[in-house]
Amino acid sequence: MGTGNATPEQKVIVVDFGAQYGQLIARRVRDLHVYSEIVPCDITAAEVVELNPAAIILSGGPASVYAEDAPSIDPEILGLGIPVLGFCYGQQAMAVALGGAVGHTEKGEYGAALITRAGESELLDGTPGQQTVWMSHRDAVSRVPEGFVVTSRTETCPVASMEYPERNLYATQFHPEVRHTEFGQTMLRNFLFEVCGLTPDWTMDSIIDDSVAAIRETVGDDRVILGLSGGVDSSVVAALCARAIGKQLTCVFVNHGLLRKGEPEEVEEVFTHQFDVDFIHVHAEKRYLELLAGVTDPEEKRRIIGTQFWKEFFAVAQELADDGRPVQFLAQGTIYPDIIESGARKTGGKASTIKSHHNLIPFPDGVSFELIEPLDHFFKDEVRALGTALGLPDYIVHRQPFPGPGLAIRIIGDVTEEKLEMLKNADAIVREELDAYNERLYQETGERNSEHSVWQYFAVLPDIKSVGVMGDERTYQRPIILRAVESSDAMTADWAKLPYDVLARVSGRIVAEVPGINRVVYDITSKPPSTIEWE
Repeated sequence: MGTGNATPEQKVIVVDFGAQYGQLIARRVRDLHVYSEIVPCDITAAEVVELNPAAIILSGGPASVYAEDAPSIDPEILGLGIPVLGFCYGQQAMAVALGGAVGHTEKGEYGAALITRAGESELLDGTPGQQTVWMSHRDAVSRVPEGFVVTSRTETCPVASMEYPERNLYATQFHPEVRHTEFGQTMLRNFLFEVCGLTPDWTMDSIIDDSVAAIRETVGDDRVILGLSGGVDSSVVAALCARAIGKQLTCVFVNHGLLRKGEPEEVEEVFTHQFDVDFIHVHAEKRYLELLAGVTDPEEKRRIIGTQFWKEFFAVAQELADDGRPVQFLAQGTIYPDIIESGARKTGGKASTIKSHHNLIPFPDGVSFELIEPLDHFFKDEVRALGTALGLPDYIVHRQPFPGPGLAIRIIGDVTEEKLEMLKNADAIVREELDAYNERLYQETGERNSEHSVWQYFAVLPDIKSVGVMGDERTYQRPIILRAVESSDAMTADWAKLPYDVLARVSGRIVAEVPGINRVVYDITSKPPSTIEWE
């Protein structure tokens, strides 16, 4: 699978032993402007040599090194001369591979712990003699391998950190990558810049330059097609490809009529006036409404919407071919967490051809494109930063998560034009009021994501009606459900503790301004047990 994205010569690989903090380690390295990527723990020394990393970090992991199926490090990796830094399980795996011993301690350490330094240490240079770190272990190194020196300990853990500078091997039982280790980033700086001699040159400018060059090299004089949804990932891919190849890119925006109020106009404005691309706006609103008429099952809604998208998309591709402008490449907004979670190992190389058997895209018989994924090495917030650097407006770059099927799954029951109009108008009020609430918090705290700011918020239209009174008349109309949550990763979420005046203003405006709505209720359920979305 090709990337359309160049990786820097300076690279740190994170060997993943199943750590809950695996991605966080890679992020912390990137925060220091050094490129990093994650590889599986069964990687061989030969594969490491092929990747040519400047440094290696061994992650933590949930297993015991002596368990029958415990993952281990290929010992030859530790003898390549490449600097290695191990965390927690990574330290234990390093110790066992080199002839040391790991023991099961009587008392585990979980959470904050106080380490005391023991002599000189390149890794701990510039940090206090005593400092707080974050521990999460029951096992610990009981005997260091030959040549290693202990550089810190706790009351419970005799080897809180160890190193063998002559062989460029370093390890800690604690987790420098988490914020609770107060000098953890200093330790990472020491390893990357003092031990490894790297330079912090992986900046947004260099990322854009490298990515643009890689796209141009991959595409040449051929044409690229992109399904532009208006979401963050596809919009950043469009902006990046526009910078690289201009009019060789065709952006197909399939308007299914299920986006939030004003969004189709925003997308068209950006990609017809700001970026010099071939932009095709497919008005499919009526076709989608006809297909969704009477459909109440959410999975059936998803199937219909997804299937019709590709029909609309490939119809445009065929029109381009008939017009003498055939497309050779399909650009997609795949990002790095998608690659990690799928278990795929990226090895680079040319774009690979994907045909009708591809498990995500229902290609028509005989149709094939080469795939380019310019964002496949970036985390979500890096994608947002890239979008800002490329000139995308904030309302696209910082757009909230939005389901692919759009408002169809925020309408409980069947989808009609009347219901869509009600939900779009109510949702616009929710977003306007809570945008303003978040902005007030920012002005007060100076933090974009303060403790009480709301991460995601939207309206849901349920398939019920309720009695109300407006003026002197009895009404029988629909309610709106307000959903607002606080979260950092969408894996878990808590309902937002909004002030009563904010809730009152949202409710008052919706009932007054949206015909057909006479009641607003607030969903105060966390995830789990509920989900953020309703369908």
